[in-house]
Amino acid sequence: MSDVELVLRSTRVITPEGTRAASVAVAAGKITAVRAHDAEVPAGARLEDFGDDVLLPGLVDTHVHVNDPGRTEWEGFWTATRAAAAGGITTLVDMPLNSLPPTTTVDHLRTKQDVARPKAHIDVGFWGGALPGNVKDLRPLHDAGVFGFKAFLSPSGVDEFPELDQEQLAQSLAEIAGFGGLLIVHAEDPHHLAAAPQKGGRKYADFLASRPRDAEDTAIGNLIAQARRLDARVHVLHLSSSDALPMIAAAKAEGVRITVETCPHYLTLTAEEVPDGASEFKCCPPIRESANQDLLWRALADGTVDCVVTDHSPSTADLKTDDFATAWGGISGLQLSLSAVWTEARRRGHGLEDVVRWMSTRTAELVGLGHKGAIEPGRDADFAVLDPDATFTVDPAELQHRNRVTAYAGRTLSGVVRSTWLRGERIVADGRFSEPAGRLLTRHP
Repeated sequence: MSDVELVLRSTRVITPEGTRAASVAVAAGKITAVRAHDAEVPAGARLEDFGDDVLLPGLVDTHVHVNDPGRTEWEGFWTATRAAAAGGITTLVDMPLNSLPPTTTVDHLRTKQDVARPKAHIDVGFWGGALPGNVKDLRPLHDAGVFGFKAFLSPSGVDEFPELDQEQLAQSLAEIAGFGGLLIVHAEDPHHLAAAPQKGGRKYADFLASRPRDAEDTAIGNLIAQARRLDARVHVLHLSSSDALPMIAAAKAEGVRITVETCPHYLTLTAEEVPDGASEFKCCPPIRESANQDLLWRALADGTVDCVVTDHSPSTADLKTDDFATAWGGISGLQLSLSAVWTEARRRGHGLEDVVRWMSTRTAELVGLGHKGAIEPGRDADFAVLDPDATFTVDPAELQHRNRVTAYAGRTLSGVVRSTWLRGERIVADGRFSEPAGRLLTRHP
């Protein structure tokens, strides 16, 4: 233990074996030991004692739209990673669209990495994109270190990132399966969307009707069939339809290699409470009814849904018009995701160990970051320190997001992040940030 530089102590440390009083030893940015709470602090090591605040592994958010470069007025690596750090997130994986250029070639990946490198307050990785006609680019992107490939099965909302039809999906998925990659999918069927009523206007009920559950269900069913046929690994993004859960559970039981995420807004917000004209609540697929939400929580508890990620998808305030048809669809949640999920999880009888599993351990596993996602020897010394009982009311002016439009405005949430640590260095505490210390991650750690 002579090389230990730092010891973090708490009466509540969340480890893979459970929550216990412990002292966590850190050297060279790595966890070297998890010892008894009263273990002697090695000579020369600094002690940080957090009392009864909870020490948990830094969260890993694998679904973030940073939009940098190209649409940096919507967000950016500087603001997004500060917001993430303020919320206890120490690693994010950036989506390949809404930036210009999109991450669909190795050259475009390099452009994005060059922009991110000096701005990242936390560790950042990248998804590639699967588009019509870019099958030839998928293996080079995989070799360059992207964590997988995103595809849309319905229009993405930006012209430079078109959707795949079923034949193109099969081609891309066959290529990706050939080198053992991962395809992550925005699963809404375009034919069901086209057949749904498209009224537009201020009424949330009309918007909800325009994105029916059967659009998700059909797309997920088709994806399962393709994954089964090709023995491919697939991941369903931002599940909102509880109707799809039985087929997902059956596919998993059959051995289809499918994983599923949902998002804080589907778990904490309901269609019944969305005011007409309040497009800060608009996302695709949409926030659905409270009975649907109950079933998503049940699926998280039984493992049908694997993990929870933000799908942080910001825009400038002017794009959030009061017409649900034309407003930008996306919810900004990086800074608030831990508190939002914890608030509802606790109300439903879940513990922080569950939240850590959904938002850190399983997300790290999804992208193969074996050195993240848990407090145990050999992992990166990435931590969040949380007061789980403290509450706060969301004030948009206090958010680090570039555009402070939020569906959580005015809500009282439980769980205040007191500090966040990256590889043994405190990167934010009490609203004060260190200089950017994040690293760019690739599939080869």
